[in-house]
Amino acid sequence: MTQVAKKFASTVAASIILALGVGVVGCSGEAEPEATVERAPFLIDQDFADPDVVHGDDGYVAFATENQGANVQFATSTDLVTWDVSTDDALPVLPAWASAGRTWAPDVSERADGSYVMYFSAEHADSGRQCIGSATSDSLTGPYVAVGAEPMICPLEEGGAIDPAAFVDDDGSRFLLWKNDGNCCELDTWIQIAPVSADGTQLAGPATRLVMQTEAWEGHLVEAPVLVERDGTYVLLYSANDYGSEDYAIGAATSPSLLGPYEKLPDPVLSTSSADDRYIGPGGQDVVSTPDGDVLVFHGWDDLFIYRGIAALPLDWEGDMRSVRLSTTD
Repeated sequence: MTQVAKKFASTVAASIILALGVGVVGCSGEAEPEATVERAPFLIDQDFADPDVVHGDDGYVAFATENQGANVQFATSTDLVTWDVSTDDALPVLPAWASAGRTWAPDVSERADGSYVMYFSAEHADSGRQCIGSATSDSLTGPYVAVGAEPMICPLEEGGAIDPAAFVDDDGSRFLLWKNDGNCCELDTWIQIAPVSADGTQLAGPATRLVMQTEAWEGHLVEAPVLVERDGTYVLLYSANDYGSEDYAIGAATSPSLLGPYEKLPDPVLSTSSADDRYIGPGGQDVVSTPDGDVLVFHGWDDLFIYRGIAALPLDWEGDMRSVRLSTTD
């Protein structure tokens, strides 16, 4: 077991093994008595939705959707287990095009010169739809300063755009993924990707559509993309269904090519039911690379559906990327 896995095992006394598209069940001759569900404890036990985690020089920094007056929350940790939630705002001033109150799902990545770019979605003041902007900072924890007087991505004819996620390919080329917010107005939702400028603040080419809602479990939308490349395979993780319900879950699709086509796995990677109700409506995920391997960080609801705290599980890819092991113990 890796050191990261051992730390998670000390906080979550359970093991979850999930094969993408394959259920894992046990059999016995007699019916087992129904057990009381024990929720897995949150690593950040307060509203900290849509986590994006960056490994910096001094440890890990997690960014999250607005809460308690902060446009972009952030927290710091040395081990991904114990977190200190800051009272500062990573994006204290919104751009002129944005209205306060709906700053969602920030994404931060390092640039070639060692500075940082943040992507975020906010309410477009003129239309009321969500659009995506960028901001920059020399410090990982900010403060970030918004770039430009207009949004970076604002496809109003597609319902707007949310859930930006940066991806840097092996050759250093930068890309941005997002979801068009079509479920706002009875349109399809697509996870899309486009190249961006070297400084990350401008689109540098047309968007390519990767996946849309097609599976029954996805309901009426797909969103919250995160893209990684492992052993020559591009793995796209995404969330789907109603974020405010226990039906929200994490799916996956794979491709040998960055721009697809992507083949979806038919069942969720992680869902309320596949986690035996230990996590409620898991989603808004990120993949964090650590010295001990990859970790899946995600949010889930508390029992009363009042707030979304964050949780994490070690992530072990299988050879063909068509299956993955999520576990807290060996």
